[in-house]
Amino acid sequence: MTSPLGQLSTVDPAIASMIEGERQRQRQHIELIASENFTSPAVIEAVGSILTNKYAEGYPQKRYYGGCEFVDQIESLAIERAQQLFHCEHANVQPHSGSQANTAVYLACLKPGDKILTMSLEHGGHLSHGYAKNISGMLFEVTHYGVSDESGEIDYDQLESIANGLHPKMITVGASAYSRTIDFERVGTIAKNCGALLMADIAHIAGLVATGLHPTPVPYADFVTTTTHKTLRGPRGGMILCKKEWAKSIDSAVFPGTQGGPLMHVIAGKAVCFLEDLRPEFKEYQRQILNNCKTLCNAMEERGFHIVSHGTDNHLFLIDLRPTHPEISGKDAQIALERANITLNKNTVPHETRSPFQGSGLRIGTPALTTRGMKEKEMLQIANFMEIILKDITDEKVIENVQKQAIELCAKFPLPH
Repeated sequence: MTSPLGQLSTVDPAIASMIEGERQRQRQHIELIASENFTSPAVIEAVGSILTNKYAEGYPQKRYYGGCEFVDQIESLAIERAQQLFHCEHANVQPHSGSQANTAVYLACLKPGDKILTMSLEHGGHLSHGYAKNISGMLFEVTHYGVSDESGEIDYDQLESIANGLHPKMITVGASAYSRTIDFERVGTIAKNCGALLMADIAHIAGLVATGLHPTPVPYADFVTTTTHKTLRGPRGGMILCKKEWAKSIDSAVFPGTQGGPLMHVIAGKAVCFLEDLRPEFKEYQRQILNNCKTLCNAMEERGFHIVSHGTDNHLFLIDLRPTHPEISGKDAQIALERANITLNKNTVPHETRSPFQGSGLRIGTPALTTRGMKEKEMLQIANFMEIILKDITDEKVIENVQKQAIELCAKFPLPH
């Protein structure tokens, strides 16, 4: 196949070769990483455009540099589409990532030493929600809530009890490895009753929220943050939604508070993504993500695997390997599956007994496979592949055989680029 890289192949053949290697990896691997997706050729075209040449510190009609008439139009359109997609009062599309968006929110309304109440990383939360080695954990006094031992779901009674005793300045809700519907309305009430601000991080479920397939936090949260990749299927980047009363503070916290010039090529990609997400077929795509995830989750449970939270309501689920494969770490399982062209990530689980670098869990998501056009039938095949590999992660013949089948399956569902 002819390389599409053109000039790059001549100017820097080493990098061109590595990119082509990654292209082939994506084409030939079953992608189960819940935070990854395959964006459209139109988004890639925007992100790879000449907009990367333009410096545009500031905001539309309020730039530090000249020559911004066209990038002003692009950013304004991205904002307009984001507001339409999420029915929010204000949107800032400049954050370079979800973690940058969260950091800007903290800067807008917190001071070092303020108390925040967040979901434990071990129970499914995120690094930027107060993890000790993240800036959020270094600057603020962090208390965690988690999931119930019995149900594996967020313990809202515990959250409320802690909040009422702690009186935090902020409560964060949202997760990177939690498979159940989040009750944003209840957490909003808890926050209001204890005088806390509420930040909802919907980085993982944003596509579901935008299409009404998961409850929205917008009416209940002071701030909503998200990435624009994952279920939104856009370019890598972040975004902040908020009420008008916080608009000026949020904009100042992004620029000049935590970032300089925005990545205008990425903002153009976000605008394209939002337009794609506003189309009716995007909701059908999200619905298929849910169907695929539930099918794969149920299939793994039927094969004896322990599912954290006992099921899934969204695009991902988490397997705890300890009850069925106590001798296999999440890292060992990840490596064995990747050698068979099945890509996922190790993950910590509630009451983890291994280090985070080993983990006892596997996080599995279906957005990327759904983008390729795979449906329930293929999810059952993938469940079989995983079961076979995890029976004996040292069996080279089995790994080789599954790898061959995985490549054949991927070939039936080519990528859009």
